[in-house]
Amino acid sequence: MKAVQPLKQAAINRLAEIGSTPGAPMMIRIFKQSSEFEVWKQSKAGPYKLYKTYAICAWSGTLGPKIKEGDRQAPEGFYNITPAQLNPNSNYYLSFNTGFPNKFDRAWGRTGANLMVHGDCSSAGCYSMTDESVAEIYALARETFNAGNTVIQMQIFPFRMTPQNLALVADNPNLPFWMDIKEGYDRFELAKTPPSWDVCEKKYVFDLKGPNGAALDAAAACPARGSDTLLAALSAKEAADDAQFKTLVAQIADRNAKSAADKQAAEAEKEAAKARGEAIGGFISGVFGGGNARTAQPAASGSTTVAPTPMPRRFG
Repeated sequence: MKAVQPLKQAAINRLAEIGSTPGAPMMIRIFKQSSEFEVWKQSKAGPYKLYKTYAICAWSGTLGPKIKEGDRQAPEGFYNITPAQLNPNSNYYLSFNTGFPNKFDRAWGRTGANLMVHGDCSSAGCYSMTDESVAEIYALARETFNAGNTVIQMQIFPFRMTPQNLALVADNPNLPFWMDIKEGYDRFELAKTPPSWDVCEKKYVFDLKGPNGAALDAAAACPARGSDTLLAALSAKEAADDAQFKTLVAQIADRNAKSAADKQAAEAEKEAAKARGEAIGGFISGVFGGGNARTAQPAASGSTTVAPTPMPRRFG
């Protein structure tokens, strides 16, 4: 049966290379633009290490989150995968549910169901993989859960959340949402440990809990942040990224303005050349056949043209 295929020895060897085991905690990270599906496993030393990057066979829609049922859009954000979401009887080889809509999606009234990661290389709002890839991912998830882990965090981004990539989409209406989830991206980049996530004020927050560790109210005000070991490093990274982002946005704006000015100048020169050509054509037409008054008129029909009589020639 597909769902109980054991991990291949090559997979076990790779886990050993990164200091991990089949049952160690696991995290998934997806990048839409580059169609990359990363599996990370916790090492015995503590930090997570990249196990493998798989090519996503197909995903539907465009960059940006899923909004409503039927928009054929693949979701973005932070999702928790539990054992109940694994589907061993999928029509698409093997699959697991992304968990859309999550707490954030519900806070915004977003709708949709059965958004999956599956095999068969076809997608309608899902992330599809080759059967071989999804078989290994499914087996890794199964072994993770069998070892007693209850959740696999899945982070889904439009692209790697660098200042360079964000500057290219500075005018995209999804930018505030992407800046929101960037904090989760940054926290993982710094600590190599999946951040806890929750929702308050209808936005994602990371490594933030309510009183006594309680879950947050998605629509209520966010509580004050207590001790945060990553805060100093995170603030420094965000400040550096923001400065670079603003510089790159300004450079892109300058290039676009110059390109627009060059295009406008080229169009103006084209129109001027056209006007000059029409003026020259009109002048030539006037000189060589434009109906000038000095132009000889054709003889009337039936008339006789008499040649002039020469003067008598004198001798002597």
